[in-house]
Amino acid sequence: MAAPPLQPVPPPAAVNGDGFRLGFIGAGNLAESIARGVAASGVLPASAIRTAPHRRPERGTAFASIGACLLDTNAQVVDGSDVIVISVKPQIVKQVLLELKPLLSDEKLLVSIAAGIKMKDLQDWSGQRRIIRVMPNTPSAVGQAASVMCLGEMATQKDENRVRSLFSAIGKVWTAEEKYFDAVTGLSGSGPAYVFLAIEAMADGGVAAGLPRDLALGLASQTVLGAATMVSETGKHPGQLKDQVTSPAGTTIAGVQELEKGAFRGTLISAVVAAAKRCRELS
Repeated sequence: MAAPPLQPVPPPAAVNGDGFRLGFIGAGNLAESIARGVAASGVLPASAIRTAPHRRPERGTAFASIGACLLDTNAQVVDGSDVIVISVKPQIVKQVLLELKPLLSDEKLLVSIAAGIKMKDLQDWSGQRRIIRVMPNTPSAVGQAASVMCLGEMATQKDENRVRSLFSAIGKVWTAEEKYFDAVTGLSGSGPAYVFLAIEAMADGGVAAGLPRDLALGLASQTVLGAATMVSETGKHPGQLKDQVTSPAGTTIAGVQELEKGAFRGTLISAVVAAAKRCRELS
């Protein structure tokens, strides 16, 4: 089997003339991030987005603030949408899909962003074969998501283009086989937490070295952002970029030496593997 692409596939040419309607079953924070990105980017007008009331009234208010349509029931969302995003918590996906099953048809594209729910289960519970599974991550809230998608057996090229356009509105998108999804969860799904810990620790180090807390945190977060942007935009291997800033007998190599003593790289590798293993256990 071919390995997943090394770079995200660029979004297709603008599809805002496509005219499809987008429905969300579940109006949580991630669904809102997608809806906001889609509306702000012009992929779809806000009026083409719809959802139903949430148990927390403020979630409906958040969607209304975008300009999305608030319908009375999930059944109405399904009926009025061409692409239906299942954005409820993983533990209730089965219940929701079984309830919606009589309303679904071959004309509807089902998109699941529920972590850990396999394509086979989505197909069995919904009775659908036209499905795309997507794994985004929490930086979707600031338009910097890393999303990976895989296509069900009946998903078309047009379906793929539509979904790519939606998730390109909140970050970058890769396509991979479903067998990689546990590892994707361990890396990009759980990875923001590892980076948050690193930023916190770097800021603590700055404080320990004498910096004010707010300055240390600002420098740490901007340094991580800048380093990540360099990797993404230059195309250079991170090891090469590390070597460029590591002068002989300088300050950086002294810091790197301490990281190596603490098995920094090995610990991060183990964290990704452990999270991927846990994902397999839960799914």
